[in-house]
Amino acid sequence: MNQDVIRDVEDLENRLSTPTEGVLETMARLEGDLIVLGVAGKMGPTLARMARRAADVVGGGRRVIGVARFTDAASEERLQAHGVETIRCDLLDEDGLSRLPDAPNVVYMAGRKFGTTGQEAVTWALNAYLPGPVCRRFRDSRIAAFSTGNVYGLVPVASPSRESDAPAPAGEYAMSCLGRERMFEHFSRTLSIPSALIRLNYATEMRYGVLVDIAQKVRDGLPIDLSVGSFNVIWQGDANANALQTFDHLATPPWLINVTGPEILNVRETAETFGRLFGRSVAFTGAETEQALLSDSGQAFRLFGRPQISADQMIRWIADWLARGGPTLGKPTHFEASDGKF
Repeated sequence: MNQDVIRDVEDLENRLSTPTEGVLETMARLEGDLIVLGVAGKMGPTLARMARRAADVVGGGRRVIGVARFTDAASEERLQAHGVETIRCDLLDEDGLSRLPDAPNVVYMAGRKFGTTGQEAVTWALNAYLPGPVCRRFRDSRIAAFSTGNVYGLVPVASPSRESDAPAPAGEYAMSCLGRERMFEHFSRTLSIPSALIRLNYATEMRYGVLVDIAQKVRDGLPIDLSVGSFNVIWQGDANANALQTFDHLATPPWLINVTGPEILNVRETAETFGRLFGRSVAFTGAETEQALLSDSGQAFRLFGRPQISADQMIRWIADWLARGGPTLGKPTHFEASDGKF
C-alpha cells in the first residue's frame, strides 16, 4: 500500500478502521457484545468498524451494534455492509432507549456542538441530561464515554492541560460537556458503573478537522484567523484505537484520559506549510495570543503508545486530497473561536 497517497474514501475509511495490535489485545480480553451509542457522527462509523474488524480477528462471536437516528440512510447501509448491526433510535426517547438490547460494553458518542448558539437547551439536553437515562438503562454495563478537551478552557501554550487540572469551561457548549462528565461521574459512583471519560482534542482525517479547515482557506485564498494561534490534532484512526483501549482501564469513579497528538501546531506555520504545498500566498487576520485549547496526552502515550500517524503526514495527505478534489464533510471545527461560542 502506498502510504504517501490516500486514494479515495474507501481507502481512507479502511485505514481509519484498521485495528492496532493494542486494540486486538483489548478486544481479546473484552467479554460480550459492544454497543456504540451515537454511532452516526464523524468518528463513530470508523470506530464501530474497527471494533468489528478486531472482533472478527480475535473471535468469540461478539456483536458490534451501532445506534443512531440515521438521518443519512447511506451511513447505516455502509455500517451494515461491514458487519456492524444497526438500530435506529432517538436516544432522547426513553421508550426507544429502554428497548435497546443489553450489552456489557458501551461506547457513548452522543452529543452536540455546532449550532449550540441559539439552541442552547437542545445542547444541554443531549450533552448533560442524556447521560442520566443512558446510565440507568445500562447500569449493569461498562461505559467508555467521549468528552472533550474543551472542558479545560484555554491555557498557556507552554502548559497544555493534564487530567489532574481543574476544568474551566468557557461557553455553553463546554459547560454542557462538563455537565455530561458530572452525570457520568454521579452514576458511576451511585450505580457502580465502571467508566472512562475520553477528553478528545480534534480528531482529524481527510474530510474534516482543523487541518482541513486551514488547508481549504489557504487553497481558496481566504485569510487565516490567528485569534487562537495553536492547536493539537490526532489522526482519527489513532483516536479510535485509544478509545477502544480504554476498556482495559475503566474505573469507579470514571477514569480520565486525554486523547490528542503529541505536536503543538502553530496556526501561522501550518498555514504557510499548506501555502507552499498549494503554491499559494497566505493572508492572516487577528493577532496571535499565548493561550489555546491544548492537552497533554502523555498518559495515553505511556499506555497505548504514540500515534501512528504524525501531524506532518496528515498535512501532506490533506494537501494532496484537496488538490485532487477529494470530498469533505462541510463541517468546520471553528477552532479559532476563543469565546466558546459554536
